[in-house]
Amino acid sequence: MQIIYDPRFINQFNTVWDYIALDSISRANSFKKELKEKIENLPYMPYKYKKSIYFHDKNIRDFIFKGYVIPYKIDKPQNALTIIGITKYKKEL
Repeated sequence: MQIIYDPRFINQFNTVWDYIALDSISRANSFKKELKEKIENLPYMPYKYKKSIYFHDKNIRDFIFKGYVIPYKIDKPQNALTIIGITKYKKEL
């Protein structure tokens, strides 16, 4: 299954990385490395995480990582998984 990073995710991730890097660049790089490893494992069990609370689509799931929500869409016909964004957990977007 191919992993696609939506431009929204890339922009939001860069903002998160910059924020963490204000405190520690090494922690920001560790966060990036760990997150990348977790995302690369999503295709093996794409339905592992609960349906998104932000979207009304059973194929969009919320992956939680260190207090951040990473919604992703499973597209079986295209054999793809799209990483939609990253945000601090909150009840509504």
